[in-house]
Amino acid sequence: MPYPLSFDVAIIGAGPSGLMAAEVISAAGLSVAVFEAKPSLGRKFLRAGVGGLNLTHAEAYEQFCSRYGDRQRWLQPMLDAFTPTDVRHWAQGLGIETFEGSSGKVFPVQMKAAPLLRAWSQRLHEGGVKFMLRHRWQGWVDDALRFTTPSGEVYVKPRATVLALGGGSWPQLGADAAWVPWLQEKEVVIAPLQSANCGFNVSWTPHLRTKFAGAQLKAVALTFTDALGTTHTRRGEFVVSETGVEGNLIYALSASLRDMIVQEGAVTVYADLAPDRSTEALFNELARPRGSRSLSSHLQSRVGITGIKSALLYEVLDKSSLADPMQLAQAVKALPIRLLSPRPIAEAISTAGGVVADAVDDTLMLKAMPGVFAAGEMLDWEAPTGGYLLTACLAQGVWAGNGVCAWLKAERPA
Repeated sequence: MPYPLSFDVAIIGAGPSGLMAAEVISAAGLSVAVFEAKPSLGRKFLRAGVGGLNLTHAEAYEQFCSRYGDRQRWLQPMLDAFTPTDVRHWAQGLGIETFEGSSGKVFPVQMKAAPLLRAWSQRLHEGGVKFMLRHRWQGWVDDALRFTTPSGEVYVKPRATVLALGGGSWPQLGADAAWVPWLQEKEVVIAPLQSANCGFNVSWTPHLRTKFAGAQLKAVALTFTDALGTTHTRRGEFVVSETGVEGNLIYALSASLRDMIVQEGAVTVYADLAPDRSTEALFNELARPRGSRSLSSHLQSRVGITGIKSALLYEVLDKSSLADPMQLAQAVKALPIRLLSPRPIAEAISTAGGVVADAVDDTLMLKAMPGVFAAGEMLDWEAPTGGYLLTACLAQGVWAGNGVCAWLKAERPA
């Protein structure tokens, strides 16, 4: 079988993890080729930056690391080796200045992903990295990597390989999880992929779906209790969609909500529509005579409840509850919303599941496949939005890149 292309290291996937691994490996003097199925680099990276590229987060480092939940201990060495501060210095080295927003999120001054990606790809080109676009990986044939291209099949047998193929979210941008069966054939253990940072389905009435889909709830808090009896409360904003709920507040709680649904079949969250007011204060206002005014007018004038918040009260409460000031006040403070299931993986911002931690060694090399490393979202970890996903992907790219260099030097000298 011919191997027309020869490189020390093949990296499959041109997202943040793959590009960062390429940067580390090429800097060590090794020849590197990045193979990408799409016609251009970093498509999901660019898409994530449409509303402002959230590079990392400036909160206290200990708190930052805690955002990775039960994967913190496993990720900690990688995060320590490439911290949020390192992310900012790295961007600065590309000529991209950053700033800290009011929420602690860190953005490029230009707010866009494209200038950073252009500067990064240019530096990689100058460092000798080759980009093989429109090369779709199709697994292995006799230990060689097989790619399909517009010109036919290509086979490559590098000294080492880095897989940075993403999970299964936004498949139209490249992360389609096609790699799962190929790794399973090699006896690599993979946890089932699940939606992360996702919306959830709710059985809304046709009226709410028709009239209020896309409405945003601002200045609210959500509370729910998990299977261990721990109560979670978080404040923020979310959106009522045609199919259910989505938005930053939902995404922040999505891992726990998803796990509860797996265990219980559904989960009820309680929305506080007026988190700065007590039940007693709301009751005192709602108990005032409303005369000929409608209940909607009464809610608006007395407690500032209007629009989608008012619609949700009508959605959940029956007529007798709506007419009872105490029950109405209690519903404003704890409106039950039953979440039935997560939205499909293809709609999620990211995925949980993937190559399990025990399937890789301390350098992110697959135990079942010496010389093959994995990094990024295809590994079994997750994190909320807010810069945590991108920082960990970059850190894993650095870690895997260093692992490749060490392995080639120790095990497979040129």
